[in-house]
Amino acid sequence: MEGTYRFVLTDVEKAHWVDAWDVDETTLPLGAGHTWRVQKTTLKGGLQDGVDLIEVDNGALSFFIVPTRGMGIWKGIYRGIPLGWESPVRDLVHPAFVESNDRGGLGWLKGFNEWIVRCGLDSNGAPGTDVVIDNNGNEAEVFVPLHGKIANTPARHVEVRIDLASPHRITVVGIVDETMMFGPALRLTTEISTELGSNALTIRDQVTNLNASPAEAQLLYHCNYGAPLLEEGSSLVAPFKTVSPRDPRAQEDMKTYNKFKGPESGYVEQVYFYELAGKRGSRDTTVLLKNADGSLGSSLSFSLKQIPCFSLWKNTAAVENGYVTGLEPATNYPNPKRFEREAGRVVQLKGGETQTYDLTVAVHDSRRQVQAVEREIKQIQKTVKPKVNQDITSRLSSAG
Repeated sequence: MEGTYRFVLTDVEKAHWVDAWDVDETTLPLGAGHTWRVQKTTLKGGLQDGVDLIEVDNGALSFFIVPTRGMGIWKGIYRGIPLGWESPVRDLVHPAFVESNDRGGLGWLKGFNEWIVRCGLDSNGAPGTDVVIDNNGNEAEVFVPLHGKIANTPARHVEVRIDLASPHRITVVGIVDETMMFGPALRLTTEISTELGSNALTIRDQVTNLNASPAEAQLLYHCNYGAPLLEEGSSLVAPFKTVSPRDPRAQEDMKTYNKFKGPESGYVEQVYFYELAGKRGSRDTTVLLKNADGSLGSSLSFSLKQIPCFSLWKNTAAVENGYVTGLEPATNYPNPKRFEREAGRVVQLKGGETQTYDLTVAVHDSRRQVQAVEREIKQIQKTVKPKVNQDITSRLSSAG
């Protein structure tokens, strides 16, 4: 078979929306030897009322895409292994119930429970003040809340595509617009895909400036893990040039910056900023989170040409409070936007310009597989001598 099967779930321009739908091997035989499925549902009740949810199951890896929440990925399962974490926010929260300015700009956290969630597009970092040009062409100081708006913006177009030829890639396409009059007009066009029987998914994001005038953009992938990948003795393996503490709290544990504790009541988050090393020529890189005995891991692979910055968020609090770590590839570090602009790390888009970002997330469920990824990372590390900074690096952190 050749060609592509397509089905549109949402198209705002055509007033088209599908409440429930599914396709699988019985309704679209691919003859690939895998039991697979794509299913769309609409959640009802409570804070999740009206949230669209798409489950993609490739026969080994399944994951849930949330078009209503900016095409984030809620949870995953690989051969019975849960991917994601247990947040105090139990349900998928409809954006209508999230007020970004709550608690001094931390309202984004009221909906935060995804495995993979984007931060952006106009801003993606810590709360803070910024200066913008208002509708009269004057400079105006505004407050920018945590992590931006894209995760709480519903998609305007959602489509499922399935390649009929081997290796039978399943792709969910989404278009999310973050626009306003006299302000940013940014479009996220995403393709989230996986091959049948694969241990990985790939995210290809295109960010487009819909305005004729120049615009700024920021994008961060908040990839979050709890048990069983995160446990006492888990570690992050990453090839790096430097690693630095974000603030005095992170300085306290510099000796174990890449090691994780078990759940600890009262634990206060720690963040570390990495300057990663990449392969010669391509600048491709990989980071790996592995459990204590090295029998289970998850890796993120991306290009430093597209995504040059990386942060590690450690929040090994009590399970009830959200025992989690975040691996965060990004176009910049999650400082206030004004600081990142002054550091030259805010993406500048010309009118109509598009930039592309690719991220592959994989799961490794044996020591042999985990060790293979570690060897790849060690080969990259050989290209540069790593430096662990005990002090805050002022060019990387606004706390410096």
